[in-house]
Amino acid sequence: MSLRVEKKFALASIDFEGKSIEELRSLYKDTLHQGMHGVCFSAYIDGQQPGDILTEKQIRQRFEIIKPYTKWVRSFSCTEGNELIPKIAKEYGIKTLVGAWLGDNKDTNEKELESLINLAKQGYVDIAAVGNEVMYRGDLTEDELLNFIYHAKKELTNIPVGYVDAYYEFSERQAITDACDVILANCYPFWEGCDQDYSLLYMKDMYNRALKAGNGKKVIITETGWPNKGSNLEGAFPSEENAIKYFINAQKWSAEEDIDMFYFSSFDESWKVGDEGDVGAFWGIWDSKEKLKF
Repeated sequence: MSLRVEKKFALASIDFEGKSIEELRSLYKDTLHQGMHGVCFSAYIDGQQPGDILTEKQIRQRFEIIKPYTKWVRSFSCTEGNELIPKIAKEYGIKTLVGAWLGDNKDTNEKELESLINLAKQGYVDIAAVGNEVMYRGDLTEDELLNFIYHAKKELTNIPVGYVDAYYEFSERQAITDACDVILANCYPFWEGCDQDYSLLYMKDMYNRALKAGNGKKVIITETGWPNKGSNLEGAFPSEENAIKYFINAQKWSAEEDIDMFYFSSFDESWKVGDEGDVGAFWGIWDSKEKLKF
């Protein structure tokens, strides 16, 4: 899906007209140092991928880098070393949105959910996410996912429990929306072919659609971002300039409108090219060598 809007609506974002790449980099750094609400935690180093075991050392090393810049982190799994992420986050005084990764493997799903519940009962979880884009991928039926969500809600009565998916899924799957304490919506103008000039307006529309579907429930943007390298998707072009502009606009809107937003992602992860094409490896604020990109 692409978005076509009148040029005047681009004024909803910051005016970057005439700014050099050096000036944009300076604005980017200033914005980053003002801090983010949250960031999606990327733990896999070059040569690693899901299925490999994360070490405490590598997780701590990355927390040392991100800790000055964020109040929250989002993790995606509760096994294979990922269960250390919320524990270490709490040591750094960082709040946690912790996800159980659900797929098409019954045994893995049960281990993930059990680990999430245990972490939450130990006080390491501020918001629990039961599954990520399961409906989008088609890994489970709606009823199967609902069973997982309601099981978590029964066990965890003192923290919000939700499910993460693309913003439009909450309009189309009312039973899942009703089951969630909080709406956890992924909002990517890039993946819908939106020109960067109109991307902030489009993300606002995505957020508002999730807000309407939730009928008064809190909406958190659990992922949004822009790649700096790779192939274009319709009118959405990866570049350093576009990644910088999107980050600045998104963070400014998040701060001014008090929108809870988790930026995707902290570090580049090379394994993602398999699922997402060549852009998959270039969504990080820091590169895969843990160097700040811009």
